[in-house]
Amino acid sequence: MNTKVLIEQVSKCVICEPHLPLGAHPVIQFNSNARILIAGQAPGVKVHQTGKPFNDASGDRLRKWLNVSTDEFYDEQSFAILPMGFCYPGKGKSGDLPPRKECAIAWREKLLAQLNNIQLTIVLGKYARAYHLPQTKKQPLTELVKSWRDYWPSHLPLPHPSPRNNIWLKKNPWFEQQVLPELSTKVRSILKG
Repeated sequence: MNTKVLIEQVSKCVICEPHLPLGAHPVIQFNSNARILIAGQAPGVKVHQTGKPFNDASGDRLRKWLNVSTDEFYDEQSFAILPMGFCYPGKGKSGDLPPRKECAIAWREKLLAQLNNIQLTIVLGKYARAYHLPQTKKQPLTELVKSWRDYWPSHLPLPHPSPRNNIWLKKNPWFEQQVLPELSTKVRSILKG
């Protein structure tokens, strides 16, 4: 399928609309030339409102981890951003609800098939992990991130950059000391071509 047609179809998708408190508003960043894939969960409220992926505190932290500017991050020739669910799923008891499953079923394989230049897939959160690194599904987050070299250099499982993970980051200072410098170096290398 033609990439332009596919993206147009995704942008008009309403598969989950009856289940979405704010209605359907698919938010992705996609270009078949992208070299880095960010596989996340689902947009939050602010991202839903602006239509810009990671346009929130999580995005600020993620850009810092990657050591890229806002302009570099939103260059779709460099970064593809494909959450597991493209629309805001609503609030749950302890944060946002999980991404709707219909989205990945309908679109994920078709979109991933268009990404032939991906050199690094950054995997954020348990739903993206279940899809991209299914063999790690039952592994605790800390153990998974500590074993990051097992998936490197094609994949990098990270904790979600949400402020909700501040406690995890404080308990695991090795993450910022060991993993992030490697990530930053790899991203720079990919962006330079």
